[in-house]
Amino acid sequence: MKHSVGNLNRAGGAVGFAPDWMSSSLLGLTLLSFVLLCLFAARNFASLPASVRLHPQICLHALFWLLLAFVWMRRPGHGVLGVVSIGCIMAMPFLLWRVGYMMFTAQRGRMADMGLRDHFFYIFPVWGGSDTPYGKGFDYLTAYEARDETALAKSQLAGVKCFLLAGMAALTKAFLAGCVFGEGNVLLRSFGALSPPVPRLGAMFSNPGAYPVWLCWIALYAELLWAVLALAASGHVIIGWVRLFGFHVFRNTYKPLLAESVVEFWNRYYYYFKELLVNFFFYPTFARHFKGSPRLRIFAAVFAAAFFGNMYYHWLRLDVPLVTADFAAMWAALQSRLFYCLLLTLGIYISMQREQRRAKTRRRFPHRVLATGGVWTFFSIIHIWAEKDSASFFARVHFFLGLLGFR
Repeated sequence: MKHSVGNLNRAGGAVGFAPDWMSSSLLGLTLLSFVLLCLFAARNFASLPASVRLHPQICLHALFWLLLAFVWMRRPGHGVLGVVSIGCIMAMPFLLWRVGYMMFTAQRGRMADMGLRDHFFYIFPVWGGSDTPYGKGFDYLTAYEARDETALAKSQLAGVKCFLLAGMAALTKAFLAGCVFGEGNVLLRSFGALSPPVPRLGAMFSNPGAYPVWLCWIALYAELLWAVLALAASGHVIIGWVRLFGFHVFRNTYKPLLAESVVEFWNRYYYYFKELLVNFFFYPTFARHFKGSPRLRIFAAVFAAAFFGNMYYHWLRLDVPLVTADFAAMWAALQSRLFYCLLLTLGIYISMQREQRRAKTRRRFPHRVLATGGVWTFFSIIHIWAEKDSASFFARVHFFLGLLGFR
């Protein structure tokens, strides 16, 4: 929720107010009331209207968009109403997916005898997290809950291991920053940096012709490594805490750089984000559409998850442009990701089709190295359009063409 608080302060500055303690407290009560209302609806799921029971996720997100429409039309601005309404929009991306997992539990008929304490711990997780629910929801967490002292000890030891892995990832990331990228830190002062240091992608977007092609390729692979290390460093800490609490769940990042296919990398890189897209977008599409055409059915489901769901998730995170209805800023922020999601969708679909046709025998070592290198190259290239930078879509295209020698 810290991310949401920061978003509220930025949004407040954009529309001309500063949240005080009273309005912030009322915002907290409003969000808690929203969760309690959703819990009440989930516990009485069988009594809800048929349209809500059939499409609980759509109804849940419709509430968010109704609130957003109210803010766009009324422009509440100063006062308690402005803080509460805008604050709810800032916090909703954090809550919607978690409450959505609770609705999945309700659809399975498991909510009747549950109270707030059964769901509060993952809706407002004490272990922290982002808008992506690490550990998903009640069903997933209870499936991996330690049932005896031996299982608890194993889970907690695995949690300690996650903390150690997080430290190793953070240390490697610091080495990459100081000794490869040449950014000022203690490792740079102790060991020095490569000569010349590898530039960051943001610097290369603005003037790609200033760097030799070979250095651009090194920077591209280094940025992929940086992204993996950054996600591993933060994700292992969160999963470490989840495991210490007795839930022996999967890691968020598990050896993606050893993946031999695009779909395997995607499954290993950001597991709980992938699960969010699969549960909320892939499975519903796969279950309902194009049952007579297996290939089209798979493609539609992959498109719904990797393209539509991915874009929608990041659209909800635009905070200030979303609150202020700044569609030009929204387009500027999302145009590169639009292309990234399209490439990702095609890559995952083609990879799935190839994996289905490939013989199940284990590849020889040289073939595994080539396959892994191909995966690295694919994700390094599409990362050009996922890199968090103000560079335009066409600046990124220009950089990509420069990698191929078109300058």
